[in-house]
Amino acid sequence: MRLVASDIDGTILSREGRISERTIRALQGCEAAGVAVVFVTGRPARWLTPLSEQLRHTGTVICSNGALVYDLSSMSVVSSQGIPRHTMLEVRDIVRGLFPETTFAAETAEEFVMETGFAEPRHRHLLGEVRHGKLEDLVTGDEVVKFMAKIEDMSAEDYFRAVAPHVGHLVSVTHSALDLTMLEMAPLGVNKAVTLAEYAHALGVSAEDVVAFGDMPNDVEMLTWAGEGYAMSSGHPRALAATELHAPGIEDDGVAQVLERKLAGLRKVG
Repeated sequence: MRLVASDIDGTILSREGRISERTIRALQGCEAAGVAVVFVTGRPARWLTPLSEQLRHTGTVICSNGALVYDLSSMSVVSSQGIPRHTMLEVRDIVRGLFPETTFAAETAEEFVMETGFAEPRHRHLLGEVRHGKLEDLVTGDEVVKFMAKIEDMSAEDYFRAVAPHVGHLVSVTHSALDLTMLEMAPLGVNKAVTLAEYAHALGVSAEDVVAFGDMPNDVEMLTWAGEGYAMSSGHPRALAATELHAPGIEDDGVAQVLERKLAGLRKVG
């Protein structure tokens, strides 16, 4: 074990927004033992405060399902890959042709913008915090790092299966939201595993020396790429099916349990 790569939400961060003390100790124990730690998330860079405030992490975070790499120590973007604006609009038109009731939102390296109908009734307060309106007017730059499509009254898996075959030649498609049906789209060929592999290579770490943790469909590629990819027992069926290695659920500090065992093994070898 030379590199630990962990998803955030549902893997180390509870729905209440907390990282347990046991998990914090285990992750910090890895770094103290000389094992690098990187977080790999669907979150944008501006939503990383649980890492900086609770974990005191100051290293690299792979954000937006692999499209953006962020340095928490300098609070700056290291690199990013985007969906061209014209591709985003083409995807929008295809999805809307399939499901006219779909609403859309987009992440750039700087901000989150959304169609007015994208906000959930319980999240209407967001309309005062983000730019909203027509997608063509909101996205004025050349590209976005993440494009989202949301619909009501359908499961995320059904939505994914209906949409992905029609846009998979233009973007990478996945989903990870627990309480809403939303597709997350990244630049074609980009996912958590691709960017993690590049990061590991830069450190001189091979896949067999990477221990990864995740719980949702957007973690599948990462879990299958890593030498040891652990799906959380509390996770999505597709994540659980992707690997034979299952960590106890987040409610049982599953990441900490695995890392404690791995660290104990390192101490014995040392």
